[in-house]
Amino acid sequence: MSTPSSRFPQGRPRLLLNAFLMNTPSHIRGGQWRHPDAQQHRYNELAFWTGLARQLEEAKFDALFFADVAGLYGDHDGGWASHVRRGLQVPANDPLILLAALAGATEHIGLAATSSVVQSHPFQFARQISTLDHLSGGRIGWNIVTSVLENTHRNFGGDGLAAHADRYDWADEYVEAAYKLWEGSWDDGAVLADKAAGVYADPEKVHKIHHRGPRYSIEGPHLVAPSPQRTPFLFQAGSSGRGQRFAAANAEATFIFAPNPEHAATVAAGVRLHAADAGRLPEDILVFTGLSFVVGGTEEEARRKKQDLDAYLDLDAVIAHIGGGLGVDFGGLPLDTPIGDIETEGGRGVLEAIIASTPGRNPTLADVARYRTEAQQIVGTPEQIADQLERWQDAGVDGINIINSLLPGSYTDFIDGVLPELRRRGLAQTGYAEGTLREKVFGRSAHYPGAHLNDRHPAARWRGAFQGSSAAADTRRAAEGPAPTPAPALAPVPASADSQD
Repeated sequence: MSTPSSRFPQGRPRLLLNAFLMNTPSHIRGGQWRHPDAQQHRYNELAFWTGLARQLEEAKFDALFFADVAGLYGDHDGGWASHVRRGLQVPANDPLILLAALAGATEHIGLAATSSVVQSHPFQFARQISTLDHLSGGRIGWNIVTSVLENTHRNFGGDGLAAHADRYDWADEYVEAAYKLWEGSWDDGAVLADKAAGVYADPEKVHKIHHRGPRYSIEGPHLVAPSPQRTPFLFQAGSSGRGQRFAAANAEATFIFAPNPEHAATVAAGVRLHAADAGRLPEDILVFTGLSFVVGGTEEEARRKKQDLDAYLDLDAVIAHIGGGLGVDFGGLPLDTPIGDIETEGGRGVLEAIIASTPGRNPTLADVARYRTEAQQIVGTPEQIADQLERWQDAGVDGINIINSLLPGSYTDFIDGVLPELRRRGLAQTGYAEGTLREKVFGRSAHYPGAHLNDRHPAARWRGAFQGSSAAADTRRAAEGPAPTPAPALAPVPASADSQD
């Protein structure tokens, strides 16, 4: 039964629910693809993904949230053969291509994909996202990441993993360039599509952006007319101190992995405090955490199902996944090896969460495995799971990225078992709001006026910022011709040729 909460004196809001997916055979819970009921080995089949998307849309999930990597995880057992053998996020397909297909197979559900600042030039990426936002009717989200994988940086011309602070400096410029394209290149009302007058767009309202920065030089204009959202719904998946500040400035939702509600509360409070420094409101940023579920009609049934799943869980793959993201080879080490003193340029937020999962002591390699397989999993009846979700909500969590063990079975169990109880408590939606993904998530109010980012977001400052470089202004300057060149000053004439050397 739902309990009172001091955080929600007017009653609990609903929880936002995303399916946390990846276009790969083995995502978070390593080895589960081997289970007889698992279908994730069909990740190359479009029908598999469209069927899952329609199932989740029928259940009124808020979004399909696709993770991605653009390189191998760090070595395990001395190399990368272990990743290939276990299918640890290799092979992995491009989620942006898949979103285009899913946009045509669905009508309401959000479609979010991860893309690192490392892997695509902002001009090209902005064009792809705007195209997807048009094709989906405004349902696209972008999970902004800097990539903690050294192999990713080497795949795109880097010498190795850029320093943690440098990666976020890179991200600062990347998003600024994208915002200029999405928000500043085309004014509202630029597209006329006037067949009688023969005018498609108003040259006074389309602008080059002339971005110049440490990494990118982009003249513009953005080649895609404004999409329904202009800027996609913005997720960010970093929970280190620097990641929190970046999220506070840019994200509409931040995605964390937390070992318990108490750690989630600390991260959520930190992000929301930083939001004020960035000129935003605490409620401008939603917090999602990743959780998996084992659902049973009784506690005993839930325990049996967990035992069945655990029989196929590959703990070495789980450790390889986390260690590879930290840039540390944990292969072959005893499970009682302490890991809390390591220094890494990799996923610092993950390391901080692992340390937080073992208060008062140095975590070991066994704690690493427990953090991912136990701390982020809720096992029980629908009522017990709903009770636990209320604890996470009380801690400051607004939504859940639901991690799967089996596809589609993990979501089928959640939909059939847990969703009815969440709806009974008012914690899950029964229908979609109209409009874009941003409108479906935030609704319409004085603080959230519609499909576009609100005026407190840093992207808003680029609206109307390039009036002097419109197509019409540039044409007028060209017609006026170059400004007259001043005549050079005449050199004094020497008195006689004999005076020169």
